[in-house]
Amino acid sequence: MDNAVCFALLEQSPGCQWIVGPWPSDKRSQVFERIFGEPSPIFGRPSNELQGRAVAEALDPEMAAAWSERFARVLEGETLTLRERRGNTTWHITVFPIRLEGEIRYAGGMARDATAWSKAEQELRYTVLGALKAQEFERNMASKFLHDSVGQNLTAFGLQLDLIRMDLETDSAEICGRIVEIQKLLEGMMEEVREYSYELNPSAVERTGLRTALDRLAGRIRGRFAGSLRLNVDPSLKIDKKIASAMYQISQEAVENAVQHSSCSAIEIAVKSSRTGTFLEVRDNGKGFDPAGLLGGCRGLGLLSMEHYAAQAGLDLSIASNRETGTTVRAVVPEAS
Repeated sequence: MDNAVCFALLEQSPGCQWIVGPWPSDKRSQVFERIFGEPSPIFGRPSNELQGRAVAEALDPEMAAAWSERFARVLEGETLTLRERRGNTTWHITVFPIRLEGEIRYAGGMARDATAWSKAEQELRYTVLGALKAQEFERNMASKFLHDSVGQNLTAFGLQLDLIRMDLETDSAEICGRIVEIQKLLEGMMEEVREYSYELNPSAVERTGLRTALDRLAGRIRGRFAGSLRLNVDPSLKIDKKIASAMYQISQEAVENAVQHSSCSAIEIAVKSSRTGTFLEVRDNGKGFDPAGLLGGCRGLGLLSMEHYAAQAGLDLSIASNRETGTTVRAVVPEAS
């Protein structure tokens, strides 16, 4: 089989392959040496805008930073396995070192469309998504019960205590003092009920706005998180309610994962806009996790939930994680075509 057939196979395969090599003088500066197939879904640029160019120059700054870091790790000997979603398409990406005469000379990459799930995985996925939808309904019902029944009854109870206290003010100062103590306890219970009702209600973001909802989320997390939590939301952004609700749910899942599993000391939630569209980003500086687990079916309920909310709102979701810099969850509103 001659080289022409091999090149035709690579060029016409349904996926995309590429070879990246370092500049001779700087191992951290990489160049797209060869590209086979269509790279636009992965890098946002066609082949003729990438081949022969430095990664840092050919890609948008944010994407260039991510891929430069990945290629640098591969040129040091790591093999990375990633999973990224672009619109309705899910991509499985493998980046690996290419050795010549025992020395790493290049970083190779392969991306393949993994949207078509196996039958067993599809059935499991639909089962999980159905459970998530049922959970949303039950949370909404529980929130309504807490607000309409428990909350209103506690309020009525407080008003009755007020009337009793006023009746006894001239007769028993001691009893009135105890009533005041009971009312303080009752106020604390009412506040907890309101907070829990708000946390349960999936439509709360639509009523109060994304910034307010994230403020409340940050307040709850700070109460049990010893590290720092920063919130950075561009106040000029106007975000569709459906998208805002999905961003909030993704934020909640990402922050919970960080607090429970990453052993991080810092978390940042950012909602901003860039040339590629409005985006949500949740970063932590924890221990990260092995991205290969995303391909092996080891995604926990938190990751599945984020995929679910992103798909519902049409967001592009990507999750990058390594042991040096922690985890970044990113959800982007695609630009209108």
